[in-house]
Amino acid sequence: MKKLIMTVVALMGATTLFAQTDIVALFQQGLANAKAKNYTEAIAQFEEVINAGWDIDEPDANQQTAIAGSKKFIVTCYNKLGVAAFNAKNYDEAIANFTEAANLAEMYENVADMNKNRTYVGQMYQAKGADAFNSEDYATAIAVFSKGYEADPRNTDMALNLAESYFKSDMYQEGMKICTKISQLNAGKYAEAIATAQSKMDMYTNNEVAKLQMANDYDGIIAMAEQLEDAAMATKITMQAYYGKKDFNKMIEYAETALAAQLTDEGRSDINYLLGVAYNEKEMFDQAIAAMKNVTAGNNVANAQAVIDGLTVKE
Repeated sequence: MKKLIMTVVALMGATTLFAQTDIVALFQQGLANAKAKNYTEAIAQFEEVINAGWDIDEPDANQQTAIAGSKKFIVTCYNKLGVAAFNAKNYDEAIANFTEAANLAEMYENVADMNKNRTYVGQMYQAKGADAFNSEDYATAIAVFSKGYEADPRNTDMALNLAESYFKSDMYQEGMKICTKISQLNAGKYAEAIATAQSKMDMYTNNEVAKLQMANDYDGIIAMAEQLEDAAMATKITMQAYYGKKDFNKMIEYAETALAAQLTDEGRSDINYLLGVAYNEKEMFDQAIAAMKNVTAGNNVANAQAVIDGLTVKE
């Protein structure tokens, strides 16, 4: 009986040893297939190594190398499949492979490869949506670009096209949200994209305000402004709407909030000019002059000085 037990134990030990040795050989086979561009076969072998590795309590150095290498090169293989699909203009297959590469890289804590492959996912969606965008099929462009933007929000070319698609589809608030997020990126790295986003926000906001002004709907302008994420723009629009309503008391009351939201001298000057106008309409001339003296930048400097000169003559 003792001999039988010893034999069973010996067999179990031999089986474990075989399994442990086998993953090293299997890893080498995977490398050979990857080198030969047999990526699908290599992926299957790397997966087998990784799965077998979970059953080894204390892998030796060679086994650790095989497991770690499999986790790295399986990501590489999916990436290579994605590149091949992209070259064949099979964007859906490319997206699937780059997405799998990014997900596996995240699982195995390979941040560099995760970010790289997410970037590729974004680029695939950008390429896929280009025809729809160029042919002004904005509904399709939005459906495609929004997925790419989710994968890589720092792909500013695609993000700007997504924003433009929203604007062209009369989805003003959605376009503004994308442009606002672009404007919050690192100014040193994304200066051109930020400037373009700001230009779009200004143009399409002016268009929306003009539509509402034509309808004499100043409350609608205020409601629109409340939905904007860009506080500087929102508060400036609100001040202008109160001026349109001739609600000078509200302008004076709201000016402090609007000034606090501005990020530039030009923005603060615009608010101070409107504040000065409100005080002037209320015949509070000293306060009007004080506000106008704070207009130091932007398009209203000369107008502010003219108001100051006119009020000084009155005195």
